[in-house]
Amino acid sequence: MENLTITQASKSLGVTPRMLRHYEKMGLITPTYKEDYAYRTYDENAVRRLQQIVILRKLRLSLKDISVILNDTEYTASLEILRKSIAELDGEITALDVIRNIIRCLADKLEKSSERFDMLEDKEIVELSETLSLSKNTLKEERSMSTENTVNDLNEANETLIKQLPVRIIMLPPFTVASNHVIGKDPEETVGDELSKFILDKKLYEIKPDSRHFGFNHPNPGILPNDEHGYEMWVTIPKDMEVPAPLTKKHFDGGLFAALNIHFPEFSRWNDLWKWVQDSDKYDFDWRGTEEIMGGGLEEHINWIYNAHNGWDPETELEVTLDLMMPIKKRGD
Repeated sequence: MENLTITQASKSLGVTPRMLRHYEKMGLITPTYKEDYAYRTYDENAVRRLQQIVILRKLRLSLKDISVILNDTEYTASLEILRKSIAELDGEITALDVIRNIIRCLADKLEKSSERFDMLEDKEIVELSETLSLSKNTLKEERSMSTENTVNDLNEANETLIKQLPVRIIMLPPFTVASNHVIGKDPEETVGDELSKFILDKKLYEIKPDSRHFGFNHPNPGILPNDEHGYEMWVTIPKDMEVPAPLTKKHFDGGLFAALNIHFPEFSRWNDLWKWVQDSDKYDFDWRGTEEIMGGGLEEHINWIYNAHNGWDPETELEVTLDLMMPIKKRGD
């Protein structure tokens, strides 16, 4: 097997190059650099490790737990992590099973009743609802653990979870931003430095405590040669605020977006959000730019401004969550 470039690896595994670089930063994978090759590649061992990471992420395990599992030669810590995950899933399954039973009970009673009834006076429904506080149970169904069945079940489960994604529909208003655009091998690592300095110098958080932070690929990974790509970041500012070089001042027209909140750095969830919009009966894509700038998609870092205001590392202090924001419109518009 020939070594894969970061673009080839990301496409074959269905994860973003930014995720691969973060895995490298965490020590989960180690790319190969050749003297006559300007950018990172992944050999067979690295690709196999990446495949394992992708599967474990689909099983909803955190990157911290995955790191332990992949480096645990005695398997003691791994078993503890997996058993804890099973207990948590059992609790979710129990709660969902109870909810399904309550809904089924309500449907049966409505079907049989000629007039509307008061569910608070129905002892059976009240007793069922009280069991929602239960957190432990065992799976009621045994499934074959063959490789084929496991992969098929996992794919089916992911399809179901995508349909149930907690997507919010958000209308962004027009606003003015200070923008920084960096092109290089790892632009996400440096593009925020100038904006952090700007926030501190201007005391932006004190002037505009509702300031927001957005980012997007510009251009996308894979567009430029030598493993380079671009990333652009915005912070919203008062319309009359001056912006020093190398920052530029821009206007954003606003618009309708489908938003999915993630924990950093789960950027592979872009695929889930894209599929959610694709399968939606109510909304369609509303591309507002070229593919190389994510078609108008945005990543909003929820706590970035406040972290930068305090001189903290935006990716290590307050809980790091982001909204992935896909531009949409109502179907038929």
